[in-house]
Amino acid sequence: MAKERSPESAGERAMFVRDAAPFALPAASLPAAPPLEARADAPPVPAQDASGPDDLPAPWRLRDAGGLLARSLARARQAPPIRSHIANDRIPSRAVAAKAFNVAMATELDRGIAFLLAPVFLAAGALVYFALRQEPGFVPLVAGVAGLALCAFAAGARPLLSMAIAAGLLCVLGALLAKAETWRAATKMLGGEVTTQLSGRVAEVERLADGRVRLTIDVTGTERPVLRYTPDRVRVSARRVPEGVEAGAVVTGLVRLMPPSGPVRPDSYDFSFESYFDGIGASGFFLRGPELAASPGPPPLAARFDAAVERARQAIADRIRSRIGGPEGEIAAALVVGVRAGIPEDINEALRRSGIYHVISISGLHMALVAGTIMVLLRSGFALFPDFSSRHPVKKYAAALAIAGLAGYLFISGAEVAAQRSFIMLAVMLAAVLFDRAALTLRNLAISAIIVIAVSPHEVVGPSFQMSFAATAALVGAYAAWSDWRADRPGSPPVDRSLAGRGLRYLLLAAAGLAMTSIVAGGATTIYAAWHFQQMPSLGLFTNLTAMPVVSAVVMPFAVFGALAMPFGLDGPFFHVMGLGLSATIAVAKWFSERSPADIVGLIPPAAVAVLTVALLIATICSTWLRIAAVPVALAGLMLLVDRPRPDLFVSEDGRLVGLALGDGRIAVNRARPNEFTIDNWKRAIRADEMVRPEGKQQRTTAEPVEAGAEAGRQVGDGASAVGLNPTQGGASWDNQPQQRAHKPSSAGFVCAEGLCLARRSSGAVVAHALDAQAALDACAVASVIVIDDATARNVCRWKDVLVVTKRDLALNGSAAIELPSNDREGASAAMATAEYAISRPFRPWHEQRRFSREARGLPAYRRKPKTEPPRDAPDAQPASEAAGSSSRQNASADDRETAQ
Repeated sequence: MAKERSPESAGERAMFVRDAAPFALPAASLPAAPPLEARADAPPVPAQDASGPDDLPAPWRLRDAGGLLARSLARARQAPPIRSHIANDRIPSRAVAAKAFNVAMATELDRGIAFLLAPVFLAAGALVYFALRQEPGFVPLVAGVAGLALCAFAAGARPLLSMAIAAGLLCVLGALLAKAETWRAATKMLGGEVTTQLSGRVAEVERLADGRVRLTIDVTGTERPVLRYTPDRVRVSARRVPEGVEAGAVVTGLVRLMPPSGPVRPDSYDFSFESYFDGIGASGFFLRGPELAASPGPPPLAARFDAAVERARQAIADRIRSRIGGPEGEIAAALVVGVRAGIPEDINEALRRSGIYHVISISGLHMALVAGTIMVLLRSGFALFPDFSSRHPVKKYAAALAIAGLAGYLFISGAEVAAQRSFIMLAVMLAAVLFDRAALTLRNLAISAIIVIAVSPHEVVGPSFQMSFAATAALVGAYAAWSDWRADRPGSPPVDRSLAGRGLRYLLLAAAGLAMTSIVAGGATTIYAAWHFQQMPSLGLFTNLTAMPVVSAVVMPFAVFGALAMPFGLDGPFFHVMGLGLSATIAVAKWFSERSPADIVGLIPPAAVAVLTVALLIATICSTWLRIAAVPVALAGLMLLVDRPRPDLFVSEDGRLVGLALGDGRIAVNRARPNEFTIDNWKRAIRADEMVRPEGKQQRTTAEPVEAGAEAGRQVGDGASAVGLNPTQGGASWDNQPQQRAHKPSSAGFVCAEGLCLARRSSGAVVAHALDAQAALDACAVASVIVIDDATARNVCRWKDVLVVTKRDLALNGSAAIELPSNDREGASAAMATAEYAISRPFRPWHEQRRFSREARGLPAYRRKPKTEPPRDAPDAQPASEAAGSSSRQNASADDRETAQ
């Protein structure tokens, strides 16, 4: 019987014995180390010993890493370890330090650190590619890969040189993979706003929490006008849709289409970038329709298959909503089939502020819980048949079936990128179980990262990739270090405890494990959450400790039970219990959200993110004492956080909205009803918690536009605009002249009259927002920055050092962050304000469409002749540019706040 159980027993031992730990070597790889007390009591090596510093094999002179390891370990046993010198208050000599470093480096190389660094260099190459200011060609990248490959081959037996060349090769290869993905995507994106009659096949139907419906449509044609450059896929919303509109149906209707918007400020989330790689060429809303239409022909087989899967997902989501109902039903549908559009925004915000938003985004946590539930069910089922279990490796059977179950879960949940990444990671780990290898290792994580980077290189710039892999690497590294520490501790005799004592000990250990998991994962992802979202949940640890046991023990297991029982119509009780667990989770999130202090951290310097990432890599990848090098690197990264950028003024890419930081935790805006998403992003960037609305109302004047040739001559001796001094001319009049409005207290924010809004900062700098060049000319005498919401305008203040930003500048360069001069400081020069734009030129492929808009070409907005009868089902009155931004932002809000567990 013992022999028959040997395959499974060997596999189980491989999961837990130290030789199969993530960084362990086979037992035969190294000679047995002497006891700790023998090493501690060993005499120091004399200076004239043959193993002195001149005899040490320096890493840059090594030719055989395996031979070095054996020689270095043999010499290390003759000398006390470096930590014994430190413990005895002695500074180790250069020879001892060099010897210890050589041994540690050789050990790291033998344990495979080079392979663990492979995805790091691939990701670095992809990051460099996406950060370039202009698009590189295929030829230089291919030539770089070929040249470095030849150099690596020629390096021969010089290991450090070979590794350096290999690192460069992997970086260039990562850039080449990113270039290939960009070429493969080739998404056709709309250049400017347009209204057209659109027909297409529905690919996805999402019902939003506000009652609207969002359709993803594969375009088959356009009319009145016929677009010469039609996007292949668009995403549009409607107030209502007729019965029968589902995936695969053909619809038609009058739509207002807008190109995907750019970042709301420099270095923020780029919606055009994500839309390009998602294949979405435009977004908008229906002005009339949609209506069902006849199919122009049979769809392709792939389209029919995708439509069938989408209909199945919607059917399952409707079944879950009918069983649970309310926001709990929407979250349950998100957990099972990945449909998140119907979750109310107040629930989303509570989950974000409390730090458990990752619960509703299918990621590593959900995949792991599904796999664990499947394996527990199968192992329990196999245990009912002891004869079969004793003759077969049932653990491998369970692992194989768990992989199949995960594939089905990935398939039915929509196969989003975060879920794909999590599936790859878990599939690699479960496959390791099939081959009697340790599942939870950094090597398996590296394999998963390499696959993800090869398939979707653009994911490396997003928060989802960075946070999930950082958290997983930190957890695996922490577990490896803890395992080594436990193995080095002297064993203690078991303590005889009562049943209650054992139960209490188990609960305390589980709570401690969950707390450490939250601390390690949260600490690893903190810098990325702060970098991408400028906020961190201050009570996230306590929220996770309270809510995650419910999610892990109730919500996800019963979601699996309900999904398995659904074909038999027995899913009701399971989903009912799942709904109770979700109710408790929502209650916990709301309670902590209401009590969470301000979690806004402001802008984070990119250099700090890079340095702290290096510290994280050192701490997680290194398995010897070299990991302590992460401490000074992390301290350097924290010091870089002191000098944070904080712009004084933000300008939206459409030129309609400006936000001025008043310096006291408030931001002043020039519009009474600004776009909420944009304002929220700006507030987090400058750590503002209050918005100051304008006084008065800004309206377009009927005055004739200022001619470009006359602008430079409109000046007087003291440098002030003649129009600005005359209350009867221009856009400002009576007692609200620009000079008077500019000297209002800074706490008043913007003051608007007719075509001009002015605000004065406490530093003395004045900001003006004008609707046209005529109104802008009035502010030249007092303003440091003038934003003109007119693409036909030019610099109207050429005789004065005033930063003028026109709508054409913003259409080409994207939103702007401006640093104002400090005119009130003693001795300070009246320097000109400086602007940083979100988009650089020449355009990258995901921004190429910007050059074709009317604003980018300096043309006025197209105005259609008024109709006697307005179109039916017109949406609520809001500017088209804001509607485009809102639609694009809804598409990308959920995935990018995912945190990895």
